[in-house]
Amino acid sequence: MQRIVGKQNVIHEPHRLHVFSCDGYVAKQAMPRAVVYPGDTEEVAAVVRWLHQHKIPFLPRGAGTGLSGGAIPLNGEVIISLVKMKKLLSVDFDNLRAVVQPGLVNLTLTKKIMGDGYYYAPDPSSQSVCTIGGNLAENAGGSHCLKYGVTTNHIVAAKFVLPDGEVLDVGSPFGDPIGYDILGLIVGSEGTLGIATEITVRILKKPQAVKTALAMFDRVEDASNTVSAIIGAGIIPAAIEMMDQLAMQAVDKSNYHVGYPTDIEAVLLIEVDGLAAGLEEDAARIVDICEQNHVRTVKVAEDDAERALWWSSRKMAFGAIGRVSPDYIVQDGVIPRTRLTEVLQRITEISRESGLAIANVFHAGDGNLHPLICYDSRIPGETEKAIRVGSEVLQVCVDVGGTITGEHGVGIEKIEDMRYQFRDVDLRAQVAIRDAFNPLDLCNSGKLIPTPGRCAEVKNAKWTIASNAKVFERLEEQAAVTRPHSVGDGHHLPATEPRSGSGDGF
Repeated sequence: MQRIVGKQNVIHEPHRLHVFSCDGYVAKQAMPRAVVYPGDTEEVAAVVRWLHQHKIPFLPRGAGTGLSGGAIPLNGEVIISLVKMKKLLSVDFDNLRAVVQPGLVNLTLTKKIMGDGYYYAPDPSSQSVCTIGGNLAENAGGSHCLKYGVTTNHIVAAKFVLPDGEVLDVGSPFGDPIGYDILGLIVGSEGTLGIATEITVRILKKPQAVKTALAMFDRVEDASNTVSAIIGAGIIPAAIEMMDQLAMQAVDKSNYHVGYPTDIEAVLLIEVDGLAAGLEEDAARIVDICEQNHVRTVKVAEDDAERALWWSSRKMAFGAIGRVSPDYIVQDGVIPRTRLTEVLQRITEISRESGLAIANVFHAGDGNLHPLICYDSRIPGETEKAIRVGSEVLQVCVDVGGTITGEHGVGIEKIEDMRYQFRDVDLRAQVAIRDAFNPLDLCNSGKLIPTPGRCAEVKNAKWTIASNAKVFERLEEQAAVTRPHSVGDGHHLPATEPRSGSGDGF
């Protein structure tokens, strides 16, 4: 590999590899075999070909901000770090397209084109550090995906290195691609199908005007009802974000102090954007809807500075939880937004039953929850408890018609929860797709899709027994009738005598 990328672009010393033992999901860690930094598509392809020839497992990694463990090297993989591939290769303002390398930081793209009045819409809270390649792998969302969609709605083409080193061009910069939607498979595949090395994205013209409101509620139920009422009124805001009291306490102790009252249960951050004409009217209607739902106070930002403070408070809330808990797991379930009240109530019950505090900071407009499960890894067993609590929360999401991830991916964190979401036949179909791209399973093995195994068989067996209890009872009755008679010592007579010599070495 040193001959391919240069000695200075390969790390193999153990003390330097420790920082790659996990990503943003810290509940599990494992050491990589080495880390290599290619500089372009040709070097990525050459590295992958070499690893494929030598049957060495590998995985791609961006900034390492993933929250589901997708970049943790469970199998001693070589990590192919893409952070040095961070160029903005070209911009076509007339056709609203930009071509970037995967290591370009999300917010950096917007900063590079904002002077011309354009921006890149997907805006995960980590947008100041996460990479567009990582966003592609996880199909990342963000605060404004309610109106603008997630990453898959903004990537139109990519150059893609398969796990054997072959290079494909997938998607189409303009128009719909012909044939199978391979780009659609790649976005959100969590690095299990190959590595994107050049990405063509849509860029947007900045909206003419923006209005942002902050609404504080005594009760979570009133805040939840407000979310549905705004959408029900025919208004599609750019964003509706919610934080509960624990999250507010944490972020108010940080540099982004807003001064949230300590006796309210929820705050909503609601933003509308678009043409200036009519936006004042939309903001007024939103204030009116908040008041109809018993808001304590609601205010529209007076200037960009106030709006920026509110958004910083929301976007830095995850990190701020570190001020109230030494460790936490960020969950990522999705529910129908009309079920917000009951699901948040159930999360409160799970928190009380487990004894672990859970803060809620999430994209309320599209029902994408982010319960932050607080724990202390120094207490024996508490990490495992936090993981179990995360699964309980996700099962609640599935039970109300939702799903186990909205933007963070499955990784290793939620891989067993896939069995709760999907039937075996669904999982087998996904395994077949992975095998077609990645037949040797060298590329990010053990992520995203659980391997069919004994756990699934046991689960299915329990389900079968429970569903056919009466049948099994009848079988037991029939067995009792036909069972051989007992002898005096309580042992049953065998149906046939054992063959002489069996069990003695013959």
